[in-house]
Amino acid sequence: MAERPIETLNSPDAVLEQTLRPSLFSDFTGQAKVKERLEIAVTAARRRGEAIDHILLSGPPGLGKTTLANIIARSMDANLRATSGPAIEKAGDLAGLLTNLNAGDVLFIDEIHRLQKNVEEYLYSAMEDFRIDIIIDQGPNARSVPLTIPRFTLVGATTRSGLLSAPLLTRFGIRERLDYYHADQLQSIVTRSAGLLAVPIEPAGAMEIARRSRGTPRIANNLLRRVRDYAQVRADGNITGPLADKALAILEIDQFGLDEMDKRILEAIVVKFGGGPVGVNSLSVAVGEEPDTIEEVYEPYLIMEGYLNRTPQGRIATELAYKRLGLKMGTGGQGRLI
Repeated sequence: MAERPIETLNSPDAVLEQTLRPSLFSDFTGQAKVKERLEIAVTAARRRGEAIDHILLSGPPGLGKTTLANIIARSMDANLRATSGPAIEKAGDLAGLLTNLNAGDVLFIDEIHRLQKNVEEYLYSAMEDFRIDIIIDQGPNARSVPLTIPRFTLVGATTRSGLLSAPLLTRFGIRERLDYYHADQLQSIVTRSAGLLAVPIEPAGAMEIARRSRGTPRIANNLLRRVRDYAQVRADGNITGPLADKALAILEIDQFGLDEMDKRILEAIVVKFGGGPVGVNSLSVAVGEEPDTIEEVYEPYLIMEGYLNRTPQGRIATELAYKRLGLKMGTGGQGRLI
């Protein structure tokens, strides 16, 4: 079953997430170089009275790709039509989206690397020549009718840019990669979000949440909501440093930002596979998680923080991973309790 387009999602969490998203470049925290380059491109396009070039935003989940797409559309005074790669099952679905665009509109496709091959090829002429070919009738009577579409901007978001084909990749005039955030940047985001949620929070409480958020604003906002719940039930509603520490301990997120699944992954590599190397499929079976989820959600942070090395032979636990688990490396990479 196809995923629903992003624009149709109206769950309470989705609505709240939308509320916390900044709507202007000036309100967007972090990604300074990316933000500057996009602001320049948007301003130049506005002055020329043209649609901005097609934009590809890549990077791990939760870093602000969707937020930037919304900001770009707002800055261009354009309408945003949002969908996702899996939701576009056939070329006709894409044709319907494209023919309903107005001049200057922004079409946002999340997880664009998951587009079907025939749909992706249909997109080439739309991006480059702003036309599509509609097939009328079938069999011997089939004929192709070219249809001009308004000049629009495609903003694609992907967590795995390496899966994009070269023909699609080269049609994006602007390509930007988003990186993980520093704790001080996340502290600013948490403080801003707390203000929007009318939650009293001290700087130490915001920092406690920020440094356990895996460098990801989405996780920071999620943790803020859970800590808010704890503060309202177990305290006076004010989020202090010690209170945030207690709340996050209940969520099994330690002081280094490692959650239960992170530790299961590290323990599996160290204990079950002798420190590695181990392939992602074997690791997936050992921890009961999908391979794609391990690769896209958990591994990037573990590698960035120095807990894992990814080699052609598989994943290898580092000395720091042993230390965090309270183990030390033994002969042949086997771990034993310190």
